[in-house]
Amino acid sequence: MGRMRRWCMTVPAVAAVLFTPGGAGATPGAGVDAVTLSDSTADGSHYVAKLLTIAPGGGTGWHFHPGDVFGVVRSGTLTHYAGDCSVDGVYPAGSTITERSGPGYVHAGRNEGPDPLVMWVLYVNPADPPDVALVVDAPDPGCPLPGSG
Repeated sequence: MGRMRRWCMTVPAVAAVLFTPGGAGATPGAGVDAVTLSDSTADGSHYVAKLLTIAPGGGTGWHFHPGDVFGVVRSGTLTHYAGDCSVDGVYPAGSTITERSGPGYVHAGRNEGPDPLVMWVLYVNPADPPDVALVVDAPDPGCPLPGSG
């Protein structure tokens, strides 16, 4: 393949990634590590279990979930922000959390403590259509989170 042809194919691909609507203004997380423990489909639902670790000062960024989410805080403390910028929950070790689904429930989670936050999280999406995202980035609703800049 000639150099010019490669260039002509690369430029539109890069532009599509950089300028795709929906990515603009997204608030990516920082200090988050997620390990998939289980991924299966049964009875019309797709279940994904993850071990989520958020470093001190880290957070998920603003996002929402297309499906239901259930979590258990194993260690550390989760500070949960609602899309109106209020703290709608502080969850210490041993706490459970359920998050509503859909773009009307934008939220963010942060570890504002001195120790790593470790959670078990179960994501439940409909099995059809397949490959629905577990987390969808959302724009900052106008309230920078502590430590985010």
